[in-house]
Order: sequence, then structure tokens, then C-alpha cells
Amino acid sequence: MITLEQSYEACRKLNREYGTTYYWSTYALPRVKRHHVHALYGFCRYADEIVDDPEFGTDADRRDALATFSERFFVDLDAGDSQDEVLKAVIHTIRAFRIDPELFRRFLRSMEMDLTIDRYETYADLQGYMDGSASVIGEMMLPILEPQDPKAADAPARALGEAFQLTNFLRDVAEDLDRGRVYIPQEDLAMFGADPARRIVDQPWRDLMRFEIERCRELYEQADFGVDLLPPNSARCIRSARVLYARILEQIEAQDYDVFTRRARVPAWQKAIVVAQALRTPHA
Repeated sequence: MITLEQSYEACRKLNREYGTTYYWSTYALPRVKRHHVHALYGFCRYADEIVDDPEFGTDADRRDALATFSERFFVDLDAGDSQDEVLKAVIHTIRAFRIDPELFRRFLRSMEMDLTIDRYETYADLQGYMDGSASVIGEMMLPILEPQDPKAADAPARALGEAFQLTNFLRDVAEDLDRGRVYIPQEDLAMFGADPARRIVDQPWRDLMRFEIERCRELYEQADFGVDLLPPNSARCIRSARVLYARILEQIEAQDYDVFTRRARVPAWQKAIVVAQALRTPHA
């Protein structure tokens, strides 16, 4: 029988292995809350791996695996406990902070979309996907972060989740192509005459990336208002993640928008410095 401590540790390891920016940022949170963020990350990564990992087989196999995972999650959530290595901690976190289960349904719906949709015509269409894959994660986090005004913090939290996701899309163009997916809206590609399938950094590609990066930075600016609504310990964490993720955009620019031959990364030493500075700040 798996213990709660073992489950939270499994989630922490998933966060450390796959989401280093989030992982470093959690060090700015009080220890009593840190593991709950790991649990939410563990849930999202667990489902995402079903969708993306070739070991799960064909698209039909992945749909079945995702459906099985989803069914088990909601059955265990209703029961109030789970013997799944990841879900036990997730359910404990949901119950501890009274997180709305509908947020997890929205997330799983977007994961299902990845198995049937490989591109989006407009940015509005993409936002429909990101509502569940990214914006909803900002909503999941709010009860743990405890903003002064949860209603006022909702839109900025959604904007930050969208900004993080869009940053990932711009960084991971090549990886997504390898999976047969294009997340940059087709109307944007057509507007600039850019084609990621060519994997060439030409002028149309640079112009497209400048446009998308500017859109992403506007989302970060929208999110900044919400950070100011958080108590200091929570604000330190979210501000650290926001700074580090925005630096990925700077790295893409420094690489002359080449996201095909190397992955834009923020070095670990920079992550450590940002978090250390946040911890030394008396009021975030």
C-alpha cells in the first residue's frame, strides 16, 4: 500500500525531471505548500505522458489509456483516496484546498484534443485548447496561493497559464513537429508566409516569431496584476516562475529565433539566482 508521503515524493520527482522551471520556483513557497504544487504538476504530467509518450502505443491505445486514467481519477476522487502512486497525493491536495473537480475535467478534455487535433486555424481556436491545457492550471493553483481577492486574481492567473503555454509552444516547435502537431495558428503562419515544416530560420520565420513573442509578453503583463494580489510567500514563487519563463523568450531571440536546431533553455544557475533573490526579498 502506497503512503501519502511516497505519493507526494513521486509527484516531486516528476516535477523535478520534467518541469525544472516550475520546480525551482516552488522553493520560494513555504515548505507546507510546496508539495501541493508538485501534486498538481504530477497530475498534469501523468496525463500528458499518456498523450505524448510513444510507449503508450497508437492513438487509439492512448485514448483508451487516457480514458482509463480519467475514470480512475474521478472514482478515486469521489472515494476520497487512491492507491495510484500519483493520484493519492493529487486527491489529498484537491480535498485539502477544495479545488473544483471541474477544472480537472477541462484539463483532461484538452488532453483528449491532442489525440484528434494537430493544428489550429486561429488564435481563438488555440485558446479553446489552452483553456484546459494551461489557463485552467492557473485556476487550480489559486486556492493554494491564497490571493487576497480570488475573483480578481482569476483572469491574471489564466493569463499567466496561457503565457507559460505559449512560451512552451514557441520553444518546442521542433518537438511538436516530430509529434505531428503545429500549435502556432495557421492564420499567423499564412500572414507571414512562414512554414515550420521547412525548419529554416528565414525572414518570414523571424517576423512570425517576433509577432508571437510580443503576444506572449502582453499576456505576462496582464498576469502581473494578479501577482500583486498574492501574499508575499506565494508572490515570490509565481514571480520567480514568471521571470524564468520570460527568459526563455529572450533566449529564443538570442538564438535568432532558431528553435529547430537547439532548445532554448535557462541555465540552472540562473534559476537558482532568481529563486535566491526572491527568498531574500522581504515583500514580494
